Amino acid sequence: MTAIRKCLFPAAGYGTRFLPATKAMPKEMLPLVTKPLIQYGVEEALAAGITGMAIVTGRGKRAIEDHFDISYELEHQIAGSEKESLLDGTRELIERCTFSYTRQNQMLGLGHAILVGESLIGNQAFAVLLADDYCLTEGDSVLAQMVALYEEHECCIVAIEEVPTEQVSNYGVVAGAEVSPGLYRVDTMVEKPAPADAPSNLAIIGRYLLTPAIFDVLRATPPGRNGEVQLTDALQSLAAQGKVLAYKFTGTRFDCGSIDGYIEATNALYQRSREV
Repeated sequence: MTAIRKCLFPAAGYGTRFLPATKAMPKEMLPLVTKPLIQYGVEEALAAGITGMAIVTGRGKRAIEDHFDISYELEHQIAGSEKESLLDGTRELIERCTFSYTRQNQMLGLGHAILVGESLIGNQAFAVLLADDYCLTEGDSVLAQMVALYEEHECCIVAIEEVPTEQVSNYGVVAGAEVSPGLYRVDTMVEKPAPADAPSNLAIIGRYLLTPAIFDVLRATPPGRNGEVQLTDALQSLAAQGKVLAYKFTGTRFDCGSIDGYIEATNALYQRSREV
């Protein structure tokens, strides 16, 4: 078994729900208190033992690359001051992780973004983390929980949570047999179904562990909903072979791609920082 050593971050989207803030700033750089969303994602991946960060960007995303690089002018200005320690966490990520980048030139869906990232991943199992979904846990990070499961099952794993039935049309939805508490062998996956057509209320959130087989499947997957290559459609092909698990993770997930979720995450994280 090959350990999970790389995490793919699809980060080419426009973030239109946060306009005008995201007109010139990547949505992944929106701050939760004092750190950008994507930094929390990188920290979560590192906490799961992953050190290779592969980021699929697009036009106007230069700030992401600059963030995970040394700013000599800034560090010179704050050297020796009390502000110098504020960069300790970012410096640690730069030292411990490797960052690679490629561009998604067309917005053709999550499945297409992952296929674009194949050159950064190679022929190995990998994680996918959507920075829009911020997950707050008391113990192991969500990815760390999933990596432990992968070491046991060695197949694709998606993170899921129960959502109100009226909200299932916003998610990929799974159904299957529960093989152990909170762990399902998936047999059905549907992208953004109408509530009446949803096979369950178990919604996929932005954490995946994928085997390299997904790349060939994505290449053979025709455009689906909204004319985009849907990762859910590709995973359905593997689920039909019994090769996909869904895991009801331990923790709280905030949809930071929405204004309400972003504010809730900011408040929760700020409250936690005050309690430390």
